Amino acid sequence: MMPQQRKAETFCLHPIAIAVLATVLIISRAPIALADDDSWQDIRASLYGNDRVIHDGEGVITLDAPNRALDAATVPISVTAEIEQTEERYIRAVTLVIDENPAPVVGTFHLFPGNGIANLSTRVRINAYTNVRAIAETSDGELYMAQKFVKASGGCSAPASKDHDLAMARLGKMRLKQIGAWRKDEPAQGQFMISHPNYSGMQVDQVTQLWIPARYVRSIELTLGEKPILRFEGDISMSENPTVRFFVRPDAEAELHAKVIDSDEQTFEQSWPIELDPAS
Repeated sequence: MMPQQRKAETFCLHPIAIAVLATVLIISRAPIALADDDSWQDIRASLYGNDRVIHDGEGVITLDAPNRALDAATVPISVTAEIEQTEERYIRAVTLVIDENPAPVVGTFHLFPGNGIANLSTRVRINAYTNVRAIAETSDGELYMAQKFVKASGGCSAPASKDHDLAMARLGKMRLKQIGAWRKDEPAQGQFMISHPNYSGMQVDQVTQLWIPARYVRSIELTLGEKPILRFEGDISMSENPTVRFFVRPDAEAELHAKVIDSDEQTFEQSWPIELDPAS
């Protein structure tokens, strides 16, 4: 055999060798997913213990998030409920979890039959490639989970979009948007927004180059008249200027009231008159 032929043979892989090499390459890419699963087991135990069963969310809840985030500090997340909110059975809580974030539990949204639909949308920070999870708890105490793997990094330490003085000047300013026509006894969508830097404690002031202490929205409570609509309890993984889209089934014209408390125990409150479509 000529030397040139031996050299060529060394680069000719047997089909079995190709399969083994492909397996090795796949395994070499696995640690991210495995790390997520390991993180989730600890998070799950802290939230629900080791005994509660978490069912697949199919037929109850779905989660939508980008495969790769354009901006890791403001990643859009949408939760869609597959069941109606009725007095007999409804989703009473949705918890968002980002496995690989420093504070993995974004927060819990408490919901009520008066929502009509338990759909939610918000924006979160994502610090590393990770599984994002939405865990729904129904009124009978059962748990259902949907998840999505998202590629993003650095969201928890990304600089704020406004300088500190401007952010503090606008602190606590709120807006409420009625989306579409609101009709009596029909589910209607709204969007709540509050101006708040939601500092994570991992950001550096771009002017002074000093660490910015954590200060974030800890709770949001929305009521329509005397009826509770949404209650949120959260942490640093919510994006700055928190926003939440939600549904409500109004039974009469009333004021929608918002109460927000941040981690410095500062309280912000505001009310808006709700207008119903006269045709309803």
